[in-house]
Amino acid sequence: MNPDDAKLSALLREGRASPSLPPRFQQNVWQRIEDIEAPKSAHEMNWVDAVVALLLRPRFAFATAAALIILGISLGAFDATKLARQNAEARYVAIVAPNSIR
Repeated sequence: MNPDDAKLSALLREGRASPSLPPRFQQNVWQRIEDIEAPKSAHEMNWVDAVVALLLRPRFAFATAAALIILGISLGAFDATKLARQNAEARYVAIVAPNSIR
């Protein structure tokens, strides 16, 4: 087998079936790409979609994740402080007036 054999190469090209593409195939492909990449108008996109699209952009994704983590830590600390205060109040009442707890 010689890869430079012209007869073999021609025979292989003839044996390969190449399906015909539908009319305006390339134009339709480029149109679909443009439709996907084009920003939607204000009528097509509500404000929630616009905010989500902005936050999911790569340059804002890290900042969004960091903000959500900080928010979670803050809410956890707030809840822990509230729970600690309730426990302290219950212990104080138990020490000062142990018979008043029912």
